[in-house]
Amino acid sequence: MSRSPSFTVKTELSPKLNPESLQQWVVAFCIIRFDLEQGQLIEECYPPDCLTQDEELEIALSSFPDSVSQHQNRSSIHDCIFFFRFRRRGDSQLANVSSSENTAVDKELSPKNMDIRNLRRSNTRNNNKASRYMYGYVFNRQRHDERLKRGGEQKSVVILSLSPYSSVFKPLLQIMGPLYFDIGKKALEHIAAYVSLWPAPVPGQLMELPIGNAMLKVSLPPAHSLPLKSGMFFEESVSFMAPLLPNNQSVPQGLFHDSDIFGTFRGLLLQLWVLWELLLIGEPILIIAPTPPQCCEAVASLVSLVAPLLYSVDFRPYFTIHDPVFAHLNSLQEGDIFPPMVLGVTNLFFLKALRNIPHIVSVGSPTNSNQPNLAARSSSGKISVRSQAFGLQQLSLKRFSPSNLLSAVKLRRDGPLCLMTEHKEAIWSTYAATTKPDTSILNRLIDAGMSPRVEESMSLVNNEILRRHFLELTTNFLAPFGPYFRSKTPSEGSSPFVDPPPLSPFNADEFLASLSARGPGKFLSKRMKSNWMDLYRRFLKGSNFMPWFQRRRAVAEQEQHKLWRQARMKTDIQQFISKMSELEIVDSFNAIERHLLEELQLQQSGRASADSASSCQKLKGDLRTVFSVLPKDMQQLLLFNPQRAALLQGSSELTKLPGRPLVQVGVVSSTSPR
Repeated sequence: MSRSPSFTVKTELSPKLNPESLQQWVVAFCIIRFDLEQGQLIEECYPPDCLTQDEELEIALSSFPDSVSQHQNRSSIHDCIFFFRFRRRGDSQLANVSSSENTAVDKELSPKNMDIRNLRRSNTRNNNKASRYMYGYVFNRQRHDERLKRGGEQKSVVILSLSPYSSVFKPLLQIMGPLYFDIGKKALEHIAAYVSLWPAPVPGQLMELPIGNAMLKVSLPPAHSLPLKSGMFFEESVSFMAPLLPNNQSVPQGLFHDSDIFGTFRGLLLQLWVLWELLLIGEPILIIAPTPPQCCEAVASLVSLVAPLLYSVDFRPYFTIHDPVFAHLNSLQEGDIFPPMVLGVTNLFFLKALRNIPHIVSVGSPTNSNQPNLAARSSSGKISVRSQAFGLQQLSLKRFSPSNLLSAVKLRRDGPLCLMTEHKEAIWSTYAATTKPDTSILNRLIDAGMSPRVEESMSLVNNEILRRHFLELTTNFLAPFGPYFRSKTPSEGSSPFVDPPPLSPFNADEFLASLSARGPGKFLSKRMKSNWMDLYRRFLKGSNFMPWFQRRRAVAEQEQHKLWRQARMKTDIQQFISKMSELEIVDSFNAIERHLLEELQLQQSGRASADSASSCQKLKGDLRTVFSVLPKDMQQLLLFNPQRAALLQGSSELTKLPGRPLVQVGVVSSTSPR
């Protein structure tokens, strides 16, 4: 395990738990014991009574390493940290296991032709649903003692959250896990109280989170990589979303930005571009590793490869046969299409049970189960790399040497079932990638040998190189969709009070024809084969495109709304209406009134922006100004509406426009004869 921050508990100084604040970060803390007679049991759950019985059962069954995957360790105590993800029981997990968070919307909104009004209605409907997934972050301790039954015992400390904040909960477990085994249940209460003092999570920001005398400095993933939470209005969430092309690459651009890509896929680096494409188009992938920490790190690393794309395929960092979804997957017949999922497993039984899954990746080493991210990995499989100089020359020599070629042929012939006898790092897939490995990136990677401390620092450097490259690769791949997210400002002389024009309509066939004519761009043309259009076609049909496109359209629409709102704030209404016809003035009155009512509704719901009060004041003044130049009979007709009369009454301002009669708004009565 990595070095844990020091932490001491002083009972008299412990803060008081704030349950509402705690829920912003954590659902519950659990202690789970493996009982020889009854199996996995939840001993403690704090706060109590916050989980259903079904959730408790699923959490308990997911919080221990599979016995068949855990190799014997002669040390008296063996600790490991991993995490799992499961679908909450309120959803029909068996009916819709195959698709993304937005499956229902996908069916309603075809990429052939999208209507932004339907998009907004669909997103509003989806936002009312509860969070579909829960994450469990596990500190597992196995204690070997020959005096005990079966030679030992094991317990797990679990943090449950609705958010994929691995950068927060992994270091928190390094404090909380050992602390629990030192002082017992009190550890849960103290940690929960400190967490409840944390400020609310701010996506995409660096946060300092105090835990006793320790301080966690963590960066949270950006809002555009997170699913919309229950009760959060779409306009609120998109206001935090990053632009299409990230401006500041030092800020995390996706989930699991702290994952160890280099350490996990060290033996398969040349295959990362294949895996990137499979993730992009939403293909199902089975990840096999010797231990839960290794398979979790592999799944997290893969998900991070496609940042800043919103990854909508269901992924399970640690998947077991006890998951309710497994029964459905196991029932698939020969020829059935496997649903888009990324599954991290350690139990080799899945090789036989999930024969329909088209892509299988084997990573990790059985000898490095304690520190999978820091230890050097042995290499066997399609691509082999020694723990020495790590330049491209060696990679190429190893890749194309006769012995390695024979090994690759033998692996392909034997298939993934060869892992039943010996673990190897390899990938089995018939997918032909469009993207070529970037040799300049591979040449920049550094291998520091076997020193754990130096290896850790070099992994950080290598991960940064790889993550920046795939971030650039993904953003360049998504760049051709940019015109469909382009906001428009009011043209000079046009009214900012009318509805802004709709964003450019999207039609898949027209998009592909236009893209084919102009090409993929300089960056991609150097890195992709001549059949690069096939990758775009697969992406449009995959599970990631529609949810990402919807979120991006909503961001653009919200940005356009802000631009037009700012234009309304700057408009000189008297000069503006002096050039209008009577019909245009009436239309402007109705438009201003509508915008004013929308602003007031936002204030009542508590969702108004900081400048909402000044915006309302400006709109009220504009409304009265326009009202004052309307014909008197029109004014009297408008005042029959009590709500409108309330907006207009009380003004004694006089407005005089060239060629218009002078009208005092405050003296017009709704009871005057027509």
